[in-house]
Amino acid sequence: MLPAVEHKSRPIIKGKPRKVAVFDVDGTIFRSSLLIEFVDALWQEGIFPANVPSEYNKALIAWLDRSGSYEDYIHSVVRVFDKNLNGVAYSDFLRIAERVALFHQNRTYRFTRDLVRALKKKNYYLLAISNSPKTILDGFCKKLGFDKVYGRIYESDAKEILTGGIVFDDVISDKSKVLLRAVEKENLTLNGSIGVGDSEGDIPFLKMVERPICFNPNTVLYKHAKRHGWEVVVERKDVIYKL
Repeated sequence: MLPAVEHKSRPIIKGKPRKVAVFDVDGTIFRSSLLIEFVDALWQEGIFPANVPSEYNKALIAWLDRSGSYEDYIHSVVRVFDKNLNGVAYSDFLRIAERVALFHQNRTYRFTRDLVRALKKKNYYLLAISNSPKTILDGFCKKLGFDKVYGRIYESDAKEILTGGIVFDDVISDKSKVLLRAVEKENLTLNGSIGVGDSEGDIPFLKMVERPICFNPNTVLYKHAKRHGWEVVVERKDVIYKL
């Protein structure tokens, strides 16, 4: 038997921290909501009950008629999703998520799509943070070249049946916590950092970056941006406006 050799521990030397660019996804890169498309697909496949649309149609019509807000509509969809997830086989969940991500992968805004490409060339670490399911985000963000994707992770039991529970819900609910976690784990720097969001839920991480961009913002984020001198960009049809 060879004698044991003692190895002295060596200090871990990290390379130069990379600049980070953090993006919301729904309504910021994707021209709709991945969760809305996912719920619709689960319903069409018969995995969600037939009455699912009736549970958020009132909020949808109110938003289309501009008598209600988009936030009320999306919250209605979230409630339906959470309510019906328990008992769904993870295999079905994954299959449909991958199909929806593939179908919609090119339906992006030009401004954010081109910004992602430009930052990729500059060796920025591209980080996506969303409240949509991570399962569908992974497929959608992969083609765009993101380095890391954070989204909601849903719990399953020993038989791979979803329970409806969300793993680490307290972390993903606060995007600033997610960004801080990524900076610490991935050897990133906030110096020269960029952030892009479209609603008040993105304010926590936009406060952390050097260049916050409010893209197609809702009223709450727009007012916050104007008070703090943040960049506001709007893309309408084939025109991009900087306000």
